[in-house]
Amino acid sequence: MAKKNSRNTKGRIVSAAWELFYEQGYDDTTVEEIIEKSHTSKGSFYHYFEGKDALLSSLSYLFDEKYQELMETMDDTMNSFEKLMYINREVLKMIDTRISLDLLARLYSTQLVTKGEKHLLDHNRVYYKLLRQIVLQGQQRGELRDDMSVGDIVKVYAMCERALLYDWCICNGEYSLADYSAKTLPLLMQAYKKQ
Repeated sequence: MAKKNSRNTKGRIVSAAWELFYEQGYDDTTVEEIIEKSHTSKGSFYHYFEGKDALLSSLSYLFDEKYQELMETMDDTMNSFEKLMYINREVLKMIDTRISLDLLARLYSTQLVTKGEKHLLDHNRVYYKLLRQIVLQGQQRGELRDDMSVGDIVKVYAMCERALLYDWCICNGEYSLADYSAKTLPLLMQAYKKQ
């Protein structure tokens, strides 16, 4: 039970922080405001994060919470291709409405220059576990190609998502990320459907 409570505390801090970052901007949000909005303590905050800057890498944690939610509510009657498009659409809608472009760009830039852990590439994340599960099921059902490994298909899918996010960032978010992805991701992933 202690692990679940600690996950809830960290999750509340992350959720509150990103909500405030979206509403007020990163620079105008204080640690005190994050603590107040998350209904946690200063000790709890500093137990999980060295400071506000450490929250930049927590965006992947916020995404994984969304993927966890989607795993639990996904319609089992969808085929694997539909599931991949569904999770993409739902997460990108969240980014469109809850994650500031500036912060997403900062996350990408930190991942490019870091010598340490690259959170976006951590294959132990819920994101990668969900993708592997969907792709494996798709291969077993004959919906996705089986002449490529699960890992190879997951890698291409994740690369396509990162490319869409990167392009959206460099275009200054001038279009709906979710709408653009709904048009382009199926085209990019079409080659992985079983013919």
